[in-house]
Amino acid sequence: MSLALGQNESYINRIENRLAFPSMQVFFYICEYFQITPQEFFDEKNPAPGKISQISEEIKHLDELQLDTVMSVIKGLQHKPK
Repeated sequence: MSLALGQNESYINRIENRLAFPSMQVFFYICEYFQITPQEFFDEKNPAPGKISQISEEIKHLDELQLDTVMSVIKGLQHKPK
């Protein structure tokens, strides 16, 4: 990932270990790399922003019946047996 961002190979590792902080420009490149927005990056309630973003894009192509089916599946997955 570091090399894909145009940085040396240890750059991301140094960020992970809090030895370096990315510039704003590199932060935006990191978001672009993961195909997420800066808002999604900082959303602690969103466990998988990249996947949710992809799902959101795919859902836009469904018709109303398909959307109802997806909603039923989501609600079924959220139901936790006691």
